[in-house]
Amino acid sequence: MICTVVQGKSLDEIQEILEHCEMAEIRLDRCPLSDSDIRICFSSDVPLVATCRVSEVLASDPSLNSVSASMVCEKKLVAAIEAGARYVDVELEAPRSMAKRVRKSAMENGTIFIRSYHNFEATDSQAALSAVADKCQREGAQIVKIVTMASCAADVNRVMSLYDDADPGTLIAFCMGEAGRESRTGCLMKGAPYTYASLSEGDEAASGQIPAGQMAKEIYGDFRFIGNAPSESANGTALTESAPLVMPASKSFAQRAIIAAALADGESTLSGYSPCGDSASAIETARELGAEVSEDGDTLRIKGIAASPESLDLSCIHVGESGLLARIMIPVSTMLSKGAVVLEGEKSLLSRPMTGLCAIMDRFSVVLAGASAPGGDGSDTVDGTSGVVPAASGSDDDTVTVPVTASGPLKPARAEISGKHGSQIISGLLMSLPLLEKSSFVTVHDPKSIPYMYMTLDVLKKFGLKVSSEMMGGRDFIESGGDWSYCTDIEFRIKGGQRYRSADFRIEGDWSTAAVFLVAGAVFGRVELSGLDTTSIQADLSIMDILIEAGASLSQLDGDRGIVAVQRAPLNAFTTDLSNCPDLFPAVAVLAAFCQGRSYIHGTDRLAHKECDRASAITAMLEQMGVDARIEGNALSVDGHSLAQRLLTGSLLKGGRYSSFHDHRMAMALAVAGLGASPVIEIDDKECVAKSCPGFFEVFGSLVK
Repeated sequence: MICTVVQGKSLDEIQEILEHCEMAEIRLDRCPLSDSDIRICFSSDVPLVATCRVSEVLASDPSLNSVSASMVCEKKLVAAIEAGARYVDVELEAPRSMAKRVRKSAMENGTIFIRSYHNFEATDSQAALSAVADKCQREGAQIVKIVTMASCAADVNRVMSLYDDADPGTLIAFCMGEAGRESRTGCLMKGAPYTYASLSEGDEAASGQIPAGQMAKEIYGDFRFIGNAPSESANGTALTESAPLVMPASKSFAQRAIIAAALADGESTLSGYSPCGDSASAIETARELGAEVSEDGDTLRIKGIAASPESLDLSCIHVGESGLLARIMIPVSTMLSKGAVVLEGEKSLLSRPMTGLCAIMDRFSVVLAGASAPGGDGSDTVDGTSGVVPAASGSDDDTVTVPVTASGPLKPARAEISGKHGSQIISGLLMSLPLLEKSSFVTVHDPKSIPYMYMTLDVLKKFGLKVSSEMMGGRDFIESGGDWSYCTDIEFRIKGGQRYRSADFRIEGDWSTAAVFLVAGAVFGRVELSGLDTTSIQADLSIMDILIEAGASLSQLDGDRGIVAVQRAPLNAFTTDLSNCPDLFPAVAVLAAFCQGRSYIHGTDRLAHKECDRASAITAMLEQMGVDARIEGNALSVDGHSLAQRLLTGSLLKGGRYSSFHDHRMAMALAVAGLGASPVIEIDDKECVAKSCPGFFEVFGSLVK
């Protein structure tokens, strides 16, 4: 990326400049900014570098000594950090005590700490340059900046050779002077997170600095960014303003709420609804149960059946292509029905093995036909609560596929079950067991996709059901304050004899779909989204944490439900675990391809039985694109390079015809990858996105017009 150096400007002038650049260095030693001005300036969404040189402050005010000048610099830098500076740059010559305090503030506020060395007269020897880099690192630099004056190619080569031993994204090294001009863009080819440019001709902060508009043409050419990102790639002006994109309803919430409303006594109103294949399947399932469903714009009205155990004569339920609906309806249908129920589906669901269901349902006296695991009768009861049900003789790894016959009825139990294959069947039990006459106690070992279980509890609470839970874990779990990534077991205490009550329910916007647009904005421009709740329990809200760790610039306006905005910033490699949010994998894998360095995305064991074998599909996609990616144990390892580096080295992703594997998440990820590919990416099956977001390609296309 290009960091425009801003000097000698007022706050109003700076704010106008920031509308037209992708990132900027604010020279606090040269700009007349008050404390209040600094706070306003550094609250910008544009990634900013705060710089204040002690020598410059001394030169501008002869009444100061070195101690008082360093105090002035420290105050300004800390104010910038606390206001939201993305980077803070402290020169190596600054007092060590000052540097330590500024670094401490940076670490506390999430600001990246740069130690910089400048030689305005010459270029040091190779040994001296290496020693400077080592010293910067010893003194806590997250990024080392080394800039020298070059008089010949040999000088430039010595500086650029520092990249040979540097970790990706941790070094900014180039040369001043005419001899060093090409190194200002060459450093990006070597993996520097950004380079420096002057605001305009005649406003250079150092010899050889190139105007930002000219540098943008050299780096980006005619590449077009998306959304309304500040951009200097075309002619130095911002792109056309675009309205925030409205995110569709979360189908995870919608499906749960539709089934809950169908089971309730009375009429429920679900607002915020938007149609998609899986939600439409849930509506049809609700109707098959006997509920009356009407649609009015973004509102569903559902008159429920006042469900109670063994109250229906169900023979068949069709769940469309939805794995969630299939797993929810196995417990629900065997709770409701007097006899066996056949669950039917379509498309990819027919070939998706549902692993672990046989053993789990056996503990609640339900037998799934065609599976290898036999069932038990689970009839013992103790003190008004069902007794311990013996484990099935089959394995927790036994599988069953749709169509499947479920023979019950579902019975209460005190049971220990495995959660290693996912949360959906557990959500089905949580929706069904409260209606049985007696209470159940369920312990889930090795739980996965934990947020989805608590999403189910949230829906149940809105519809009048109470289920208590307790997460457990070892030392890591305790020390993390209860982070569910370290949770080893969950106990659910489910009181029997409860009934669903009608409710007015607002369906949240979908973070799964939002993640795709946010990745696109983080890499290729700027995106603003509406209809989201940043306090949501949705697992895919984790995309915000991932993007922050990768270095993206994120903000939100007007509270937890306000507009969420993301825009380009220097992106670095990251490590994350998607075991609790596997739907993020395709989009996050594309993100990693544009993050400098090697990223590790854990949780690939959760991908085998999605709409396709996503682990294989993602690695095949990345390999076809020319990205070094491989599965290492339970993690996807991706070697990434910045967009600027890819453009300068001619290594954009390889275009051509790609398979979506008929998987909506893969198709969406391919759309994002296509923004950074040459030639264009052609997707074999775009229609598969109807499963979750039928209008995806129309909305996505609006970003790139």
